[in-house]
Amino acid sequence: MAVEVVYRSSRDLERLFMDKAEADRHDKMLELAELLAEVLQKAVPSLTEQQVEEAGIYMAKNRDVFAKAFKSQPDALSELLTAPAEVAQTVEAVEAEEPAAPAKPAKAPKAAK
Repeated sequence: MAVEVVYRSSRDLERLFMDKAEADRHDKMLELAELLAEVLQKAVPSLTEQQVEEAGIYMAKNRDVFAKAFKSQPDALSELLTAPAEVAQTVEAVEAEEPAAPAKPAKAPKAAK
């Protein structure tokens, strides 16, 4: 029987990763999304919790584009406008689009010596 090492994000216990760095990136993205959601909720109290979560996840997933826009390159946002529109998703739907199975195939077991 082969032993596989899998990693799990501390914020998304259903998702498994074969690579620690990938699990860390996913965890950091979810942490950023949560903080963005808190800021958006405070700034626009009329938004629902679901809207705030969706916006936070969207911004966190596209943080590189937003970072360019905030660094005096507002045209970077046109990249998001020309990309296919994402249908509004709940947090559960976002988690469902990312498979719970390991993201990378397992390495072949080493041959016994």
